[in-house]
Amino acid sequence: MNLIVAVDNNWAIGNKGQLLVSIPQDHKRFREITTGKVVVLGRKTMDTFPGRQPLKNRTNIILSRDPSYTVKDALVVHSVEELLEELKKYDTKDVYIIGGDSIYRQLLPYCDCAEVTRIDHNYEADAFFPDLDKDPAWEKTEESEEQTYFDLEYRFVSYRKLS
Repeated sequence: MNLIVAVDNNWAIGNKGQLLVSIPQDHKRFREITTGKVVVLGRKTMDTFPGRQPLKNRTNIILSRDPSYTVKDALVVHSVEELLEELKKYDTKDVYIIGGDSIYRQLLPYCDCAEVTRIDHNYEADAFFPDLDKDPAWEKTEESEEQTYFDLEYRFVSYRKLS
């Protein structure tokens, strides 16, 4: 499995239920990587989508503990075990974990690759992603040239779990 995330200098990913910043090139890259694939997300992340609708042209699987939670055109599972069973139907390289923080933390042990947008800024935040640079199980495999959006600098960084 893979994951895709945008983080700031402190590995923050959100504040008060929202992304820290919206960078068009980051969104474009997200679409390019995940279109036609399976995306796994939590209910809170689903609630941030326009109209609370699943992402188009992807298989959306939502992990929620609420047994009555349903979303049109998405599959809802209620445990990591149920999710892993459902994901057996798909090629693991076509599965992307897309958030939020509790979903990332629960599923990071099952991921082999991470696509991370590293934003060179410190935001006020209440949601964080584990620091892969400090995790000996992960190594950086690729890093883009520095990019700029207005006064923000960022890079696309790929990580791979060591076997």
